[in-house]
Amino acid sequence: MWDIEYTDTFGGEPNYSWVERARIKSKPDESQASVMRRAKAAVGLTGVRGRTYWHGDGGEFRPYNSCTVLLVQYRY
Repeated sequence: MWDIEYTDTFGGEPNYSWVERARIKSKPDESQASVMRRAKAAVGLTGVRGRTYWHGDGGEFRPYNSCTVLLVQYRY
């Protein structure tokens, strides 16, 4: 199971003055790119370009020209 949070940033850090949450099911042997693609679709960011960073069991997507961040965390 993947927990997803899409929120604004302040100074580059998540600010949480507003937040949109979602959850998607895990798939066996799914790539990180596929997880991020499905996470973006879950919060309406399909087709939005930006940078993706992965660290441990989670990742983040930072859209270009936007003070927002999409956080993805694997839930055991």
